[in-house]
Amino acid sequence: MSEANYTSFDGTRLYLNREISPDDKAVCVVVHGLCEHQGRYDYLAERFHDAGIGTYRFDHRGHGRSEGERTYYKDFNDMLDDVNVFVDLAIKENPDKPVFLLGHSMGGFAVALYGVKYPDKKLRGIVTSGALTYDNGGLIRNVPRDMEPHATLPNELGAGVCSVQEVVDWYGKDPYNTMTFTAGLCYAVLDGLDWFDAAKFNYPVLMMHGEKDGLVALQDTYEFFANAASKDRQMKIYGGLFHEIFNEYCHDETVGDAAKWILHRC
Repeated sequence: MSEANYTSFDGTRLYLNREISPDDKAVCVVVHGLCEHQGRYDYLAERFHDAGIGTYRFDHRGHGRSEGERTYYKDFNDMLDDVNVFVDLAIKENPDKPVFLLGHSMGGFAVALYGVKYPDKKLRGIVTSGALTYDNGGLIRNVPRDMEPHATLPNELGAGVCSVQEVVDWYGKDPYNTMTFTAGLCYAVLDGLDWFDAAKFNYPVLMMHGEKDGLVALQDTYEFFANAASKDRQMKIYGGLFHEIFNEYCHDETVGDAAKWILHRC
């Protein structure tokens, strides 16, 4: 494991956890969600490593151990361009291996929009989990539009993240999670949702979602699947699972499905 602070496109220092091996068959850049951090994907990364998939995990700006005003974005493009920095790094450091993206929730928003902004096929494929692509559930769209951008709102996501009580309990205690998020982040995400055009998304994609997701509506993934231009696209809906499908009681199945999809495209 190699931990470092890596300089993004505008000089912001972002925390990077790089775990790669010469024997890897593929490499995946993992993009976390709102108010959390890369460390919440330790189990996913371990299973990926067991399968021969190296990982690059970073904390979004303003999250975890990265620099930046806590949970603030002035422009959704900053999120996409941060992702691109690590995609380019993974490609540079692994020139003979296919590179993939995986994003959960707001990370799913980031990788879905990334596929439209950067359509030059640098990646072998993209995996989304509970991706916020239309906000049919009103998670972000219900935030009042007249707030001062740096004003904060309480993070009340905890109870809905997972059906496993231990995961919910630790969510509120995790020192690297953030218990508030800014209105500015919401406005940036809303601008991104309005900009997003799935008809311009052409990457191979696996869209994953929990049937009982109470945070990001299942309809988001249905619409993304229906509208995406990708010829190679699959959708897997997991009955009874909440938002964080990689932390649910059947996480071996969900993580395994993602790993198998990646390896099949190497």
